[in-house]
Amino acid sequence: MVLGNQILLKHCAGDGISCIVGPNGSGKSNIADAVRWVLGEQSAKALRGGKMPDVIFAGTEKRRALNYAEVIAHFDNSDHYLQGQDENEEVVITRRLYRNGDSEFLMNGRKCRLRDIHDLFTDTGL
Repeated sequence: MVLGNQILLKHCAGDGISCIVGPNGSGKSNIADAVRWVLGEQSAKALRGGKMPDVIFAGTEKRRALNYAEVIAHFDNSDHYLQGQDENEEVVITRRLYRNGDSEFLMNGRKCRLRDIHDLFTDTGL
């Protein structure tokens, strides 16, 4: 997958190796931050920000600011490794943060608690 014509995400299925490749300043670390954030990171400093609303796009001269940040992560669960998700071939975790400070987590499109996401990934090594 190519993002912004600069970053290449590649997963070599047989090798079990995933990599993110791109030049300096292309946003590679933003991808790692997004994964940490969607899985429940609570520290804005750990995400290279001062406070949590810093993760919301503030706009540029050519693009307007957004009112919320959202990350959606899809996890292959075809081997039914994730506990409590035996009926799902894919598990989708969504996190949203609004400028007014409200936030929400969703698992497979249904609202859930951060604790539910933590419980899902307990003892998985993630």
